[in-house]
Amino acid sequence: MQTLTEIKSLLERAGHPPKKALGQNFLTDHNMIRKLVDDSGVQNGDLVLEVGPGTGALSVELLERGVRLIACELDAALAKLLRETLGTQYPDHFTLIEGDCLQRKRAINPEIISAIGDSPFKLVANLPYHAATPLMLALMTRHPNCSGMFTTIQHEVVQRFNAHTGTKEFGTISIIAQQLGTVGTIAKLPPGCFWPQPSVASAMMRWVRDESRSPDPEWWVCFAECTQQLFQTRRKQLAGVINKMTPHPIDWPPGINPTDRIDALPPDRVEALCRAIVNSGYDA
Repeated sequence: MQTLTEIKSLLERAGHPPKKALGQNFLTDHNMIRKLVDDSGVQNGDLVLEVGPGTGALSVELLERGVRLIACELDAALAKLLRETLGTQYPDHFTLIEGDCLQRKRAINPEIISAIGDSPFKLVANLPYHAATPLMLALMTRHPNCSGMFTTIQHEVVQRFNAHTGTKEFGTISIIAQQLGTVGTIAKLPPGCFWPQPSVASAMMRWVRDESRSPDPEWWVCFAECTQQLFQTRRKQLAGVINKMTPHPIDWPPGINPTDRIDALPPDRVEALCRAIVNSGYDA
């Protein structure tokens, strides 16, 4: 596993100081790296997606466990370094995609999709914070072959994924994550686990897909769009909000009243409401 001295040496070799604009805070705590990989449960031969590998500290731990690793790196200098190091050391298990992990704000880079194909896979990554939420939502809604995500992200984002009804953090990402799977916190990380140290608190998050849920990406993308629109006016009564979204009155699902607010409903009732809205003619 790479030490901080080795990470600095590799960056010097690449002629590349950490870039704040790309969220390059390298996870250097070996215990936490092992903890993240252990929690993911990946085994020899499993397919893993890593976004933002940096110098490859987490990548090495994954590759040493025999996984087939697809890594996506936006930074050209680091991509070159990874090809020269991990690409040479693990030619049969390491695939590098250079570029943004997102094609658009809510769609995965098609090179990643092509490399994964229809195979089941897990995301295991120390994610660049600016890409974390859209990437994870896209994998949840559009790619049912993603069976789980084990990531380091901002602590406040973990709180939003795991938020409960009626709290200020509760919103679209809470509902999508909880309707499609189970959310949990693996560990909280002090800034000293990273170099350079970030200015925000971090945490390791676990999300495991509920295989009993429908694998229909078309519905989940529509559901996400509908939910997001409802939460744009989270403090207003539902009747007035929905009247502007649909051409016809909806059949109100059991347990939901026109005077309710969207942030007072648990995730399963939000989904029932969205299905009623779509059935009444809503087009995302």
